[in-house]
Order: sequence, then structure tokens, then C-alpha cells
Amino acid sequence: QVQVVESGGGLVQTGGSLRLTCVASGTAYLVNIMGWYRQAPGKERELVATMDSAGTTRYSDSVKGRFTVSRDYDKNTVYLQMNSLNPEDTSQYHCKVVVGSGWSKHDYWGQGTQVTVSS
Repeated sequence: QVQVVESGGGLVQTGGSLRLTCVASGTAYLVNIMGWYRQAPGKERELVATMDSAGTTRYSDSVKGRFTVSRDYDKNTVYLQMNSLNPEDTSQYHCKVVVGSGWSKHDYWGQGTQVTVSS
């Protein structure tokens, strides 16, 4: 069973930085896409940033230029460096891992890590 564990959330002031880490374990198959989504209370889950196995990245417009996603492929780990944080970034951040490719792909989610930005 694939396990996805996030860490690195916390409380930070406006303008501050945090680095989130997500580690996927328990699979011998290709870890295709790893990335971050966030969900605030009363809102839908939204994409933050992802990176696939080729290094291609996707960012939401709201975080471009402030957040950077990166991966350590050997360790099945994805990072999210968040700079210039503002209160609108306050949310539960979830890591999503896509294992496999083509017709045999499976999504796995972590429990989430809370990021709170104070004004």
C-alpha cells in the first residue's frame, strides 16, 4: 500500500516562507506525478503545483513567482518552497502522488499539513 506523508506546515507571518515536504513510500512502480493541492474551509480543493517524472511543472496563477516545486526522484519526495506568503495562502495543503502510467494509474493522497499565514 502506498503511503503519502506530508510535513513542514505551520504558522508564519505575512511575507514569510515555509517549505513543505512529501514522501511517498510502499511502491515499486513509477511515481509519475507528485504535487500539491490545497483546500481552505468551505472551498474546493485547488491545484497549487505539480511536477511529473520528466520535470514538467504546473502552477496555479495565484502562486506563480512565489512558490517553487521540486523533486528528489531517488527518494520519491516532492518539496514546495513557499515564499512571500500572504493570508490567502492559509489552507490545508495535501500532497498527491500518481503512480503508474497509461491505463494503470492510481492516485494517492496524504492527510495534509496546515499552513496558516497571519496578517
